[in-house]
Amino acid sequence: MKKGLITSILALTFTGLQAQPLPATPKLVVTLTIDQLRTDYMEAFSSLYGEKGFKRLMREGKVFRQAEFPFNGTDRASAIAAIYTGSTPSLNGIIAGNWLDINTLRPVSCVDDPNFMGNYTDENSSPSQLLTSTIADELKIATRNKGLVYAIAPFRDAAIFGAGHAGNGAFWLNQNTGKWCSTTYYSEFPWWLSQYNERKSPDYRIKEMVWTPVHPFTSYTYLPEWRTEPFKYKLDSERINKFRRLITSPFINEEVNLLTEELLNKSTMGQDDVPDLLSLTYYAGNYNHRSIQECAMEMQDTYVRLDRSIASLLDIIDRKIGLHNVLFCITSTGYADAETPDPGIYRIPGGEFYLNRCATLLNMYLMATYGEGQYVEAYYDQQIYLNHKLIENKQLNLAEIQDKSAEFLVQFSGVNEVYSAHRLLLGPWSPQIERTRNSFHRKRSGDLLINVLPGWTIMQENNTDNRVIRTANIPAPLILLGGGIKAETIRIPISVDHIAPTLASVMRIRAPNASTASPLEF
Repeated sequence: MKKGLITSILALTFTGLQAQPLPATPKLVVTLTIDQLRTDYMEAFSSLYGEKGFKRLMREGKVFRQAEFPFNGTDRASAIAAIYTGSTPSLNGIIAGNWLDINTLRPVSCVDDPNFMGNYTDENSSPSQLLTSTIADELKIATRNKGLVYAIAPFRDAAIFGAGHAGNGAFWLNQNTGKWCSTTYYSEFPWWLSQYNERKSPDYRIKEMVWTPVHPFTSYTYLPEWRTEPFKYKLDSERINKFRRLITSPFINEEVNLLTEELLNKSTMGQDDVPDLLSLTYYAGNYNHRSIQECAMEMQDTYVRLDRSIASLLDIIDRKIGLHNVLFCITSTGYADAETPDPGIYRIPGGEFYLNRCATLLNMYLMATYGEGQYVEAYYDQQIYLNHKLIENKQLNLAEIQDKSAEFLVQFSGVNEVYSAHRLLLGPWSPQIERTRNSFHRKRSGDLLINVLPGWTIMQENNTDNRVIRTANIPAPLILLGGGIKAETIRIPISVDHIAPTLASVMRIRAPNASTASPLEF
């Protein structure tokens, strides 16, 4: 009797296991990273949407309402690097879109590389400064180069990090000419893209691009609006910066779709049993880098047009490959709030923080303490770089000077916390310090990282691009859609470093080499 019961239990157990096969490996994985997409806006504007875009994603996809980045100071480049590598800047090296080159003391782009020329651009680019493997690289390794990897984005950094080190091609829009461009780092520039540039690129259409609201003026009621008339922008109205304005408008997402369709027509992506990866980037941020207070109606219309672009993309992929053969992964770079300073009428505490003044006073303090010399070599992006050569020549202790400098700077008005490189690398661990450690790379970050209080405005020397510090959490979504994925909404926060190992698991390949997180369950 007992033996029969055990046999029955085992039979039921194994039958249950066999009844839950792993979902089939997709023929194509599409990663759609939407720059500055917000979950709260995505949900709040839903009455303005059609049925085939966001509503379809929310209805049929596995929706994680809150995907968080496990490091501070997130921007587009560091976010996309984290998504594709499953790691943080401390490992992948991408601390920001630009940082100060310690050797030249000049800002450099995260994708600059003088060793490779551009195609349809004078920019020299490669992914060489990305220090770890990406999900795209691992796919190429696993398939012995048979899996195709292409990336299309409005921005150079997004395209290059999406394609990774081993991709077939990365294409982004030249902000000066309106042509799609690339770098000689990747294999030859495709003939079909040269043909597309000569006949169909955005510079041929920008004359007709006029942005007005899709819906009546009275429909846009979700954000406070100070105007009484709908907006109207003719993107070609100014000769200078017209393509830069195109890139910060929702029209750029349709341009990404048009090139995606051309790529699918001219390549064999998704046509065999070897999985391919298509990395796409959209834009959902503020128009022309203005604040949300200045362009509330534009932001709502951006989401309306974004909804239509997503519906169009799903339709293109379905027609070319079939959605049952595709896994979609849609996520965000996080939201960079371009808030204007409080004019004073609301009496919110704050002030103005000047990094250049901090650096000058710190140098005076160090001279008074250690003798004559230029101890502060440079400053950039809330970081201060000390003169290591001078400190070594004077036979001083670098760690001691870093810590003394941090103690001096933390006394300044508007400074919340100052982290020294010594403290981040060798100091005690705490949950609060972990995010800062994750954002710090010992060969690219400064000696001192200054954390400014919320409500304070970081003032630039040229008085442009001043920004107000906000540390309030703004939710960003992660949505998985495809065969074998159960539709549900999950409100528990998840970390974006789970995305790369999840995609790796779906494609039956290794996770990127610096990825330590486990795959998400679905």
